Amino acid sequence: MQSPLFSYTEQQTQDRYTAQNPQLLRVALTGHDDVLARKGSMVAYQGLIEFDGEYTSQQQGRARAVTGEGLDLMRCSGQGTVYFANLAQHVHVVDVDHEGLVVDSSYVLAMDSQLSYTVVAVDSQYGISGSGKYQLNITGQGKVALMTSGQPLMMQVTPDKYVNADADAVVAWSASLRVQMQAQTYSSSVTRRRGNTGEGWELSFLGQGFALVQPSEVMPPQGAQIGQGLAAQYGIGQQGAHAQNQGNAWS
Repeated sequence: MQSPLFSYTEQQTQDRYTAQNPQLLRVALTGHDDVLARKGSMVAYQGLIEFDGEYTSQQQGRARAVTGEGLDLMRCSGQGTVYFANLAQHVHVVDVDHEGLVVDSSYVLAMDSQLSYTVVAVDSQYGISGSGKYQLNITGQGKVALMTSGQPLMMQVTPDKYVNADADAVVAWSASLRVQMQAQTYSSSVTRRRGNTGEGWELSFLGQGFALVQPSEVMPPQGAQIGQGLAAQYGIGQQGAHAQNQGNAWS
């Protein structure tokens, strides 16, 4: 049998994390270093691999109940190779060091088991919950595989050049950055949200580090006729970011 498909063979490498292709992650396990992956994200594996549920601590469970932010993970252990993917999103491997990484849980595909995470709140000068209100702060030393819808933009933040980004397009940022959520408006009422421009909540980053932005937004344009009332406008209705659109696949 012959086909161009036979050119898509597995990558031969000694690295633990390898991008098999832009949408597929290859992780090598040696029997001593488990990997935590998004539930249901395994698409293939070779060798003797076991998959178990990863149970969260009581503190993590309470934080998720209050904030809605958390990770649904499975533990992968053994010897062999595992391939992970989710909705054909683009995969990017990040080395986490002492600086730490803040990320939306929706964009985590896999990470080393020695890493830990806690839920953190993003400050809002209006005191109103919106997209990006709560995030995960991942600490320790190891690798994290992130997902984006399309090729992302890595924006450098310096003390003399701060960065503003749409809260629904931001994927991750350096934990050392100072972050504030704000809504630019044309009136004293924050519900107006930049009038009819379609732009809403944004995150402002200050300090020294980076912010990762994807070319996609979880919420629909503000003029879209989806659901009813303010809940639909702010992306939290039936089709909003916290309901049927959790995979960032808007249709």
